[in-house]
Amino acid sequence: MTSTRLIHTVGVGAIEWLHAHRDGFRLEPDVDPEVGFLERFKPVGELALICKVLFREGVAGSQQAQLARQLLDHAWRHTLDGGRMLVRAQRTEPVSPIPFEVYLPFKELGYSQPEVERAIRLNHRLESCAAFEMPPVRRLGLSAFQRRFGLPPRPPESEVVGSTWLGRTPEPWTVEGHIAYDITHTVFHLTDWGERPDALPSRIAEYLADWLPVWLDDWLDLQRWDLLGELLVVDACLPRPTLDERAWAGFAAAQQPDGAMPALRTMPQGSPDEVFDSVYHPTLVAAFASVLATSRALTQLAHAPA
Repeated sequence: MTSTRLIHTVGVGAIEWLHAHRDGFRLEPDVDPEVGFLERFKPVGELALICKVLFREGVAGSQQAQLARQLLDHAWRHTLDGGRMLVRAQRTEPVSPIPFEVYLPFKELGYSQPEVERAIRLNHRLESCAAFEMPPVRRLGLSAFQRRFGLPPRPPESEVVGSTWLGRTPEPWTVEGHIAYDITHTVFHLTDWGERPDALPSRIAEYLADWLPVWLDDWLDLQRWDLLGELLVVDACLPRPTLDERAWAGFAAAQQPDGAMPALRTMPQGSPDEVFDSVYHPTLVAAFASVLATSRALTQLAHAPA
């Protein structure tokens, strides 16, 4: 089994880099809405999701947890202006799910913006929101978020999962990058980001147990660190994670001394903002994979025969 220390160290470095570069979580309030005002909200929502996992699993050290809380406070108070930017985003695109998806993990962590919540509840009743076209895996995620918020999912997750690529368990050798990301997020949504491994349907869990090791080898050899990190999260979401030693060793070796994780092969070049935009996601994924895998590794050790 992979060294728990190695796995944990990846997450420590990732959180330190994210904290040092927290100003990279920025919005562009003056951009024309037609060219993507809401796009820059995505990194903030991903940050909140990963920090929620970190606090939930309880395996982070005190310094790591403190940095994560400071990251969240910075994102909420400065980037989102205490949630007021989410209000503006909801008014800009009333039926977009993005403000809701960003807000929910913050709400679950104790932050609050009543005007956003009123808009969420109002929009949930609109037929336009239910009819909003999106890929099945995105619809699955939105239904899961609605359930967690306390709204009736439209439609229920059980009606959506069969429409996803993974829900059909197709030929495993047809997987490429876009399909692989859909696979990972299907697992994230079905397990509530690793909180409920037993919620993964047994046939899907068995399919992943057979084929995930092959995909880990593929993307390790390709040095696609962002996707490899997400697949390591999927492994930690399984009822019986493998904590693949070769994959974790390669993933840890790709991490930079300052904690940054490149998306593909080596670190990109460019301005600080350009580098942040290329690196923040694989670094967040590294923190996510580390926290969840560390938790699973400690559980395995606790139940190992004396």
